[in-house]
Amino acid sequence: MADTGLTPRIAVVIPCYNEAEAIGSVVRDFAAALPEATIYVYDNNSRDATRERAAQAGAIVRSETHQGKGNVVRRMFADVEAEVYVLVDGDGTYDAPSARGMVDLLLQNSLDMVNGARVPAAAGVFRPGHVFGNRLLTATVAAIFGDRLKDMLSGYRVMSRRFIKSFPALASGFETETELTVHALELRLPIAEVQTPYRERPQGSQSKLHTFRDGWRILRTIFLLVKEERPLQFFSGVALMLAIASLALGWPLVTEFLQTGLVPRLPTAVLAMGLMLLAAVSFVAAMILDTVTVGRREMKRLHYLSLQGPRFSERRRSS
Repeated sequence: MADTGLTPRIAVVIPCYNEAEAIGSVVRDFAAALPEATIYVYDNNSRDATRERAAQAGAIVRSETHQGKGNVVRRMFADVEAEVYVLVDGDGTYDAPSARGMVDLLLQNSLDMVNGARVPAAAGVFRPGHVFGNRLLTATVAAIFGDRLKDMLSGYRVMSRRFIKSFPALASGFETETELTVHALELRLPIAEVQTPYRERPQGSQSKLHTFRDGWRILRTIFLLVKEERPLQFFSGVALMLAIASLALGWPLVTEFLQTGLVPRLPTAVLAMGLMLLAAVSFVAAMILDTVTVGRREMKRLHYLSLQGPRFSERRRSS
């Protein structure tokens, strides 16, 4: 009686930019944690020895010339074929041994994403302001799209093929994590989150994340995603604000007109009327765009369902 095993293809995909100090150990650590996985390092115009050290450690090294993590993620997701994808930064801060448990959780429960919520391994791991910024942005997304993740900006995720191949990947920079999160929440995909240790960068390695610049870009991405994915709420809110402004300007004029029969401030009356007309247009736009968004969401869902989900790691017996 013979056993034949069916195991899913696992790809570890690592976006990199000037990570020569860390990438070698990252590749070796993930190769040890997931010996059956193929490890891809996508270099993003590094000016140091990132490519050479990744190749020496055993990774398949490829390049993406468009600068920005989001551009690299888009290229990786388009090029690499696997059933399970482990996305991790190449800076040596994430815990490779946690990958096995995250992959098993995804396969055993047929999930589409397992997020690695970062737990500092020592004091001072996060730069000042990062903890507050992460909590603020995560809470903002949770309030709008659903409270299912505690660390929205984690760069450590295990995802299924149908998640990867249905993800549009429109971001160009660090806001790609926000897009990944909203994609999962908006389609109500089966996801989970586990805590993983988060360490300091190796000596000589520098973070590419700029607190204020990238924080603003992430906040702008959230704003745009709300406009695109929640147009009814977004444009209805705009309509409400315009209507309130119109009433605030126009009510005294209406009161005075009823008392005297005169309109003493004609420009203000025209402005109030214009604001009310804009409020009406905004509300109509909200209704139309909401219908379009529902249709687009249905198409995204149908495309997602047309793709093969996670295959369980199982054993079949044959005599």
